[in-house]
Amino acid sequence: MNKAENSFLNKDQFGDDFLWGVSTAAFQIEGAHDADGKGSSIWDVFTSQKGKIKNGHHAAIACDFYNSYQTDIDLIRELNIPNFRFSISWPRIMPTGIHPVNQAGIDYYNKIIDSLLASGIEPWITLYHWDLPHDLEVKGGWTNRESVKWFSEYVEVCTQYFGDRVKNWMVINEPSVFTGAGYFLGIHAPGKKGITNYLKAMHHVTLATAAGAKIVRNKIPDANIGTTFSCTHIEPATESSKDIEAAKRVDTLLNRTFIEPILGLGYPQADLSVLKKLNNYILEDDLNNLSFDFDFIGLQCYTREVVKSSMLIPYIGAELVSAEKRNVIATDMGWEVYPPALYHVLKKFNNYKGIKKIIVTENGAAFPDTLKNGKVYDIKRTHYIQDHLEQILKAKEDGLNVEGYFVWTLTDNFEWAEGYNARFGLIHVDFETQQRTIKHSGLWFRDFLS
Repeated sequence: MNKAENSFLNKDQFGDDFLWGVSTAAFQIEGAHDADGKGSSIWDVFTSQKGKIKNGHHAAIACDFYNSYQTDIDLIRELNIPNFRFSISWPRIMPTGIHPVNQAGIDYYNKIIDSLLASGIEPWITLYHWDLPHDLEVKGGWTNRESVKWFSEYVEVCTQYFGDRVKNWMVINEPSVFTGAGYFLGIHAPGKKGITNYLKAMHHVTLATAAGAKIVRNKIPDANIGTTFSCTHIEPATESSKDIEAAKRVDTLLNRTFIEPILGLGYPQADLSVLKKLNNYILEDDLNNLSFDFDFIGLQCYTREVVKSSMLIPYIGAELVSAEKRNVIATDMGWEVYPPALYHVLKKFNNYKGIKKIIVTENGAAFPDTLKNGKVYDIKRTHYIQDHLEQILKAKEDGLNVEGYFVWTLTDNFEWAEGYNARFGLIHVDFETQQRTIKHSGLWFRDFLS
């Protein structure tokens, strides 16, 4: 009997109050890119540019969740998943990013929320999952200080229309990823490059995170408010002092830069000197406005990174040693499969006194899936989820604060620059026919949660 059928894991081991869920993002699943008055997002524009997305893929249709949401909600219920995390598409609600509001967009999300509640599934809203309205990008996007005001207006609209039924809110998804990939490296939307764009975006996004959270607290006093961070366990390639220092700088950039100001600790400038350039953009009172007392912090961890010193790399003086170069098992994203990374990340973030509650809001894996005789036997993904749950259980047994686990993701979807090549879903999607097939991993998770 293989491990997948003989897992000793039992959901009761995690406690009655442990939260189980699945996470998604609007742009990756909805499609209907210009339906019913929706405005264009930076990702709509970016995907239309030649050479930006693998195989020229786009998300104009994606998983057609816009039209198939009831089918997918029925599947969530069939999989016994009690919590569904989804994001609101800002340009679907406010096509130009600011007023006026698009009523058809409001109606759409009301239908999703009502359907979830009718199915006994708790809705968890992410307010921003990377799809900035293009009209705001024309004005500078997140590099423009006005973005804090734009975002605040958008959050007010969402709380006004959905706050009567939705109690769980996540403000911004993985700021380090969309600012780094979108405003420094240029490999994600909006495709901007350079340290100035990056630092401006970083600061404005952090201000917007706190500002948005304060609006949710003001409009929905009993809301459960969090925000999510991408986290990676970092190790030096060797025990040399150069590699150890390089790993410390990378850890500061990837794991500390966004969480610490939110917790009232300021930016970790002492450990990464390039962050001192932020002082050019920090105005009086900004440091007081960066922090918020969140009810929970969402951590999103997939792998570890091994780092070596490299003076050729500007600002950080370090480079990652790829999983391929290290000849270790990796996913379709090229990420090493290393479950202890999740334990290490939980331990690291438990050291912050200001974090009340930690939820793992994304964890999952992309592997090549084959649909054969109506079945997808994705045993590697099943093992991946089991092995990471074992790390969470270990963390809980060691007294660490972790109170929930959301799988990334429900259905195969548009995986940003990877297009449809990387499949993360518990449910297989045939993108030609939109046919859904629950994979082995989904069936295992269903039985685990039953």
